[in-house]
Amino acid sequence: MKASAVTGAALAALVVVGGALYAVPQLLDGDDAPAARQRLGSGPGGATTSPPASPAAPAGQPFTLVATGDVIPYPSIIQRAGDDAGKAGEYDFRKILAGVKPLVSAADLAICHHEIPYGRPGGPYTGYPTFKAPHQLADALKDAGYDGCSTASNHTLDDGYEGLARTLEHLDRVGIPHVGSARSAEEAKAPALLSAGGAKVAQLSYTYGTNGIPLPQDKPWAVNLIDKDRIIADARAARAGGANVVVLSVHWGTEWQTAPDEQQKELAQALTASRSADGLPDIDLIIGTHNHVPQPYEKINGTWVVFGMGDQVASFVPADKLRGNQSSIPRFTFAPAADRPGRWEVVKAEYLTQYSDMGPPFRVVCASCAASDGALAAGKRDEYARIDRQVTDAVMSRGAEGQGLTHATR
Repeated sequence: MKASAVTGAALAALVVVGGALYAVPQLLDGDDAPAARQRLGSGPGGATTSPPASPAAPAGQPFTLVATGDVIPYPSIIQRAGDDAGKAGEYDFRKILAGVKPLVSAADLAICHHEIPYGRPGGPYTGYPTFKAPHQLADALKDAGYDGCSTASNHTLDDGYEGLARTLEHLDRVGIPHVGSARSAEEAKAPALLSAGGAKVAQLSYTYGTNGIPLPQDKPWAVNLIDKDRIIADARAARAGGANVVVLSVHWGTEWQTAPDEQQKELAQALTASRSADGLPDIDLIIGTHNHVPQPYEKINGTWVVFGMGDQVASFVPADKLRGNQSSIPRFTFAPAADRPGRWEVVKAEYLTQYSDMGPPFRVVCASCAASDGALAAGKRDEYARIDRQVTDAVMSRGAEGQGLTHATR
């Protein structure tokens, strides 16, 4: 069953974490609220019986979480979406994402990274260094099966606060929860709340910066910036609000560099080492974006860290930047932890490989799925196999295979 945004009673808990007061949505709806315990009584003949009990909450089930990298529609991709729409002034990104839709829609929980803002209807739509894309991209992300998207990036403010707000309005319009940028201080503190397998999942999102574009003076909360103590405080607040799983999306690292840089390694160590009062991890999974190229996976302090997936939608042409059209797709299976009530843990770690194929026509494809695609031309199958090997080399470069990461092909 596909995950969904958490609905139910809109309760709020005031939680103090690290000296700060948070208004955290309670992630418990009526069926999940624990019934008061009742004492055993005596039945006929002195037999000990239990009084009628309230229906128990359904037991938690394993669920899969899939994530994909930066969605950056360059002008050539926007033109492709216009051609696919077949009507002047319209844009259809669904065909571009059709090749990975089966993987995304099959996951119980699918997360994208929404790198750029939407421009005004009708444009102009622009590329580097300040991006503006058509809002029809939101419809394609929903069609592909995404359940939530991170929005904190160095390009979040490319069209100012208006572009930020416009983007969130369209994600709201299509029903995709988002986190990382905000239209109010309250929204900035709230995680994206999702549900899968009976677990309440909180997603957090932060970026290293905004390319020198200052945060609006009267809206310093508009974009979540990386701050170790704040990330830990937000994760703990999400736990206090009822989250069983906390997933961190973080925009970090050095562009075009496969190896994680010192900031990535130090922050990953600190965040995965952070524990609650009962010794349990504050964060269950870290998913990185920004670098344009695939980076390694590594289990650190018992927690999986994807340093960088690479771009999901990109169209780099120069020969020295073709790696920017490659990426990985992490897929993690979570299951209830037998020894930690109310917690889920990763029981299976997998990855697939992905490629922005320039075509023509431009399409995003699952490279690691090519081996089982009998309809694919031999030349394309060889090309995708080469991409798959290159991405695999990056993903496994810090010993993830020995830590249990496996390569999936469908």
